[in-house]
Amino acid sequence: MEDLLSRHRKEQKDLQARITQKKKSATKKTRRGINDECDRLQRELTERHQAEIAELNGETAPPADALEDLDLNGEAATNGDTKESESTQEGSGTGEPSTPDSASASTSASPSPTPSTDSSTPSTTSRGKKPNRQKARLARRAAEQAAAAAQAEEEASTQTNHRGNEKEIMDASFKKLKLKEIEINPDGHCLFSAVATQLDEMGLGLRPDPSRIILQSTTQTRVDTVASPKHDGYRAVRAVTADFISEHKDDFEPFMEEPIDAYTRKIKLTAEWGGQLELQAIARAYGVDINVVQGDGRIEKIESGDANGDVDEEEQKKRVIWLAYYRHTYGLGEHYNALTTRV
Repeated sequence: MEDLLSRHRKEQKDLQARITQKKKSATKKTRRGINDECDRLQRELTERHQAEIAELNGETAPPADALEDLDLNGEAATNGDTKESESTQEGSGTGEPSTPDSASASTSASPSPTPSTDSSTPSTTSRGKKPNRQKARLARRAAEQAAAAAQAEEEASTQTNHRGNEKEIMDASFKKLKLKEIEINPDGHCLFSAVATQLDEMGLGLRPDPSRIILQSTTQTRVDTVASPKHDGYRAVRAVTADFISEHKDDFEPFMEEPIDAYTRKIKLTAEWGGQLELQAIARAYGVDINVVQGDGRIEKIESGDANGDVDEEEQKKRVIWLAYYRHTYGLGEHYNALTTRV
């Protein structure tokens, strides 16, 4: 059945292409004739598909005229059958030609004859097996599904592969910049986990310089209890980010759509995704520059702000975090991975 439906989908797709071409080439004078021809081609293909599916299911597809002749009880009764039955009844008896008067009298004197079940008399049983309407409906439905699948496949083939294009551009950018990608779990904490991984690899640690931010006691506890910067370091980075935004609310509050206390609480205690505001807070809290490689090859730079007097210019150039930002590659949506220098 699967091979048959696959062939049906291909034939339906080919027919749709032919119909599209015909309609494109139609003129005002020929449009009506071409539309009729296209309807006929589609109808013939659908009927053939229904017949093939019914045959595969062990049923003989009913002819089109048989379906039209079905009465409410599903039996066939044609004018020809009725006339033949009446002719047989009138010709029986004395063997003499009957007159209109005698025929009328005979009709009024006796009840209507019951159709004979003898093999010599035409009847519905001699027409063969009664068509199965449920099988026919299933066949039509299968043909419609095959047509819909063919159309969806054709539409998908013309759509842009954003995921494949993004990954290809990102890989080319990493190679050009001599960077190696570190996969981060896509769980809502990815931005903070990627930063924690980078801070640990650079030897900066998860505790920021006290001259930049004074941490709350709960934040200090989170920093001290991190077991693995790559796996649970996001807890410390989230808390540091929330503290910095709270201490510098005048810089961040104008860009928020909710009270700053509610905003920072979500950043610290939930899996709320991080974005531009959080990158700014991280860069300034830890005194690092952040370079984010975009899916189109661009590099977004977030600077640390006022330089720390204890860090000279040469040292500041080394305090750079690289992140990869995806929009289409991962199923959950936006995602950050960490990037390190290729060895």
